Amino acid sequence: MSGFSKDELKRKRVGVLFGGLSSEREVSLRTGAAVSKALRGLGYDVVDIDVGKDLPARLAAEKVEVAFIALHGRYGEDGCVQGLLECMFIPYTGSGVMASSLGMDKVFAKQVFIAHGIPTPPYRAFRTGDEARAAADSLPFGFPVVVKPSREGSSVGVFICKTRDEYLTAVEAASKLAGSILVEQYIKGREVQGGVLDNEALGVIEVVAAREFYDYQAKYQSGGTTQYLFPAPLPPDQYERVNQVCLAAHRALECSGCSRSDVILTPSGEVFLLEINTLPGMTESSLLPKIAAGRGIDFPGLCERLLQGATLKA
Repeated sequence: MSGFSKDELKRKRVGVLFGGLSSEREVSLRTGAAVSKALRGLGYDVVDIDVGKDLPARLAAEKVEVAFIALHGRYGEDGCVQGLLECMFIPYTGSGVMASSLGMDKVFAKQVFIAHGIPTPPYRAFRTGDEARAAADSLPFGFPVVVKPSREGSSVGVFICKTRDEYLTAVEAASKLAGSILVEQYIKGREVQGGVLDNEALGVIEVVAAREFYDYQAKYQSGGTTQYLFPAPLPPDQYERVNQVCLAAHRALECSGCSRSDVILTPSGEVFLLEINTLPGMTESSLLPKIAAGRGIDFPGLCERLLQGATLKA
């Protein structure tokens, strides 16, 4: 937490940064609208800023003193905006430049997790589509595999591939998106998500998607067919293990504020960390707010708590 009290923050101009230039713009617009409404309802002086190339000028013109980052994806979740705010000496919510950059790049994040002994699925990374296609018959694990771009979020461009042909099609699609191509061994199990707030494990929610996995459509276009179970109905030892893994990931990257991690729990009780989200979705129906609500923290209270943690990290 920062040195800001609620009274101090009420006297400051708070810029809610949303929208942005990434493939997750639409998701960010929802997050920004929800956060802005919540903070205004609590009496904060809020200005909405739809982030574009003119962001430095907008921040200066609006005299923003504290930034609530409600961005997702490239240029917002990857350390770019965080670096700009550091240079402008504007305290901001969430993780700093390094944690944001590492968290956004799935390959580098995996390397950190492995170095810290955090279980994560075996993988190969390829710089180009040609390299990934050439390795179709020499992967160190068999099909099915998961193919994903290393620097996209919200499950954009993620494919579960059961055959070689599906793999080649997925590689072609992933190669058009941001970052290198990550190919993971597919781990079958229950999809659970763990939240962390202010360096404390908040709890675990289970996602039961009507689709094959919790992809972009299941997250944002499911029409209510996805089920969310909090607390996740797990044996106590497995529930605690997921909490431990998510907190370990948060600490390994030296995250600040909040994070939400995606985890697979196998039938035998093994826990595998898939990835970490350093700026998770923040609508009232998003997973981190659902977890927080289960712990007695309502949505406006969660937004206020994150705002109180706004700091410069460099």
